[in-house]
Amino acid sequence: MKFTILLLFVFVFCSLRGSAQTGYSVKGVVTDTAAKTKLLNTAVSVLNAKDSTLVTFTRAAKDGAFSISGLHKGNFILLVTYPGYADYVEQFSLDSIKTMRDFGSVSMILKSKLLAEVLVKGTRAAIKIKGDTTEYNAAAFKIQPNAKVEDLLKQLPGIQVDKDGKITAEGQEVKKVLVDGEEFFGDDPTLVTKNIRADMVDKVQLYDKKSDQATFTGIDDGQKTKTINIKLKEDKKNGYFGKVEAGDATDGYYEGQLLFNKFTAKQKFSAYATVGNNGKIGLGWQDNQTYGSSDNMQFGDNGEIYITGNDNGDGLDSFNGQYNGQGTPLARNGGLHYDGKWNSDKESINANYKVGSLEVTGTQNTLSQNDTPQGIFNTNADQTQDDFMFRQKLDLTYKIKIDTTADLKIAADGTLRNSHTKNNYLTTNRGGLNMDTLLNINNRSIDNHDDAKIFDASAFYTKKFQKKGRTLSFLASLNEKETNSYGYLKSTTQYYDPVKLNTLDSTQYIDQYKTADVKSSEFKTNLTYTEPLSTALSVVLNYGLGVNTGTSNLGSFNPKAPGVYTIRVDSLSNNYKLNELSNQGGAIFNYKSKKVTLNFGTKISNVNFDQTNEASGDQLKRDFIDWFPQANFSYRFSQQQNLNLYYNGSTVQPTISQIQPIPVNTDPLNITLGNPNLTPSFTHRLGVFYNSYKVITGQSIFLYGNYSITTNPIASNLVTDTTGKTISQYLNLGSKRQSNFDFNSYFDKKIEKIDMNAGLSFGLNGSDSYNLSNSEINLTKSITYTLQFRVSKYVEKKYDGYFNFGPNYTFGGSSLQPGINNNGRGFDADWGGTVYLPAKFQIGTNGSYEWRGKTETFNTDFNRTLLNASIAKTFMKSDNLKLSFAANDLLNQNVGFTRSSSANFITQNTYSTIRRYFMLSISYDFNKMGSVPTK
Repeated sequence: MKFTILLLFVFVFCSLRGSAQTGYSVKGVVTDTAAKTKLLNTAVSVLNAKDSTLVTFTRAAKDGAFSISGLHKGNFILLVTYPGYADYVEQFSLDSIKTMRDFGSVSMILKSKLLAEVLVKGTRAAIKIKGDTTEYNAAAFKIQPNAKVEDLLKQLPGIQVDKDGKITAEGQEVKKVLVDGEEFFGDDPTLVTKNIRADMVDKVQLYDKKSDQATFTGIDDGQKTKTINIKLKEDKKNGYFGKVEAGDATDGYYEGQLLFNKFTAKQKFSAYATVGNNGKIGLGWQDNQTYGSSDNMQFGDNGEIYITGNDNGDGLDSFNGQYNGQGTPLARNGGLHYDGKWNSDKESINANYKVGSLEVTGTQNTLSQNDTPQGIFNTNADQTQDDFMFRQKLDLTYKIKIDTTADLKIAADGTLRNSHTKNNYLTTNRGGLNMDTLLNINNRSIDNHDDAKIFDASAFYTKKFQKKGRTLSFLASLNEKETNSYGYLKSTTQYYDPVKLNTLDSTQYIDQYKTADVKSSEFKTNLTYTEPLSTALSVVLNYGLGVNTGTSNLGSFNPKAPGVYTIRVDSLSNNYKLNELSNQGGAIFNYKSKKVTLNFGTKISNVNFDQTNEASGDQLKRDFIDWFPQANFSYRFSQQQNLNLYYNGSTVQPTISQIQPIPVNTDPLNITLGNPNLTPSFTHRLGVFYNSYKVITGQSIFLYGNYSITTNPIASNLVTDTTGKTISQYLNLGSKRQSNFDFNSYFDKKIEKIDMNAGLSFGLNGSDSYNLSNSEINLTKSITYTLQFRVSKYVEKKYDGYFNFGPNYTFGGSSLQPGINNNGRGFDADWGGTVYLPAKFQIGTNGSYEWRGKTETFNTDFNRTLLNASIAKTFMKSDNLKLSFAANDLLNQNVGFTRSSSANFITQNTYSTIRRYFMLSISYDFNKMGSVPTK
């Protein structure tokens, strides 16, 4: 009886609960009010407001009416979609008081009309996540008329563009910007972002561009470049567009640029010319990041020799052709671009030519602290610089689709570069047991010339077999570089008696002529075969052969007579010949399902290295095995949510400059000496990347992190004597492990009630590094926390603006001086905005604020406010003629400043840069783009 009553109670309770849950409903009628028609079969969905998940859906009847019952109380989103119309989205709530919501007439607007009126009244999928690619729908973001791609990128969640045009995405610098998947002027992203009009863009794709072989096989080989691809609208691929701009300012500053582009369905032609000394244009050439700006030979991950570093081999200063805000630049650049397709798109060509020069002049002051067991040494160094580089580059890529299963890609490029560096230094060292004791004063000058030639060529063949997943690819590449350097080192060092204060003890004079002739040639091949083991599992086998040769002839000469340098200094000279043969093999397994992708395996390289001292006949032969394990895991939670984890490891060989026991005396107070007994180190790298986007709420989340640890690291043994002179020699620390880490997160959401975008980012980076100081182990720890808030708002033809701000804090210290740390607080902010006034006037401002608090090492803080302003008027119907008056650095506070720590040293730099000026400029944008003609 009790059991029957219990069942009856449960039945009544469930009936009442079901009745309570299903008493909520919505209804309405879907119409096109402009056409005065009802839209039958319209899809009507109800989503949970919290996470945008689907609750239920229905379709409208013939009269456009819809009704959905069986809902429960809560917060929801109504989504109405119909082909050719903009989505209709509205949030609503149901509760015990309001159990039914009548939406009445739901008005839909044609997309064509929406775009014509530049009016947005719905929510479109602003972001899509396709595997490793994040795709932004340009139409979902608001931009002003005549805006450029750079202005569009500033609106995209997870992407930041600084005042110089540098792009950062997901915590990494974007090195390439493509147009419809093709190179556009090679390696200068700003030539796309400042040249292409934003209203021509259909989609913006962000991804890690892999090597050609990794892209073909689907197996990550660790070669990645953060890349943005600009996909153009179909109706913006026929016609021409460009820009002409000129500006003149006070204090001798000026700028000018001419940009022209002509696009057709199958061809693109572009040309540009720029000149300026205000740091705004012509500074984006990144060749040195690809090829290196030096002639320091070292080993790559596969045992190959290549050129990298910051010196030119002779130890003298060398200009890398980059402007990083230090000094005043004068940039002159020009270029041509052409790409085309023919033979039913089976063949294509992409060619770029660039020529330019960059001159940078300025001053710099460096304060540094050297922590040693014997005490603390402080250095105050003043520098004047005058650097110049002229360079030109031609590159060509040809692709052909041989048949439906085979492709061939041939690429070649050549670079000529000439540079001249003139630097003067005045350095004072104090320290020891008494931190104020004068130890030495050094006055030196360096005058150096570099001439470099670079040539690269590669051929990549791919073949797909009849069996799905079975492929073959072959890559052959050649890299050659030759650099000839010559210059003069003149130095006077006064050493003071550390006991008899301020008493001169001795003086050292150096007057030398230095030369460096360095050549390298690297030929590599790689054969890769993919075999499917099942529908989900495949294996990738590869074999590679590398042949590398190089010569390094360094000379130092003392004068036999004034201006006649013929006495060779053998202790500072060498002539080495390098030969290397490497054989590499490997196997990578790849598993792929609907949501999971996993690959793992290893490569092994056997390297035979032979180094010969041509002067003495001494030979150094080395045979070693390099291991390259790797693993990658990807999980796709949904179309808009993705997680990636990766691991890879590699043997790191010492560089030639680290091995050769030749002292470098460019700075007589800091001598570097190689060590032929160095052994390889090994680095493990771990990484994670997560992204998520919710279409309806416009919420996006990006997480990115890296951690690396190096065993048997190569470190420096810094020996500082009582005179303040330091000799640095490389050695292995077999029992120690060095680590580096960085983590970045980004959250962005649109606040619908006030139509504003808001974002929050958090960054964490640091390192644990070891070195020896006077033969005692020193552990240097550094970690920096950064928090940034971001808000932006756009009201078309009225105003737009953004504001980023947030604090940071750095922990830093050395185990040799535990009582002294480099902890310090900081705060950064940047902003910008424009107000559009009647009569086509507009006023704008942008700026930044930086503050760095005092530390135990540096007892003064630093703060700088940069404020820029402008007023402009546009003319003509399309507002494409603009006259503007701008003020740069209104408060006249632009002084460069950095702080850093490395090994024993804590360093603070202040440097000259571009200061206040007032500029009058005129610009004209021309645009005649239309649809591609149809046959």
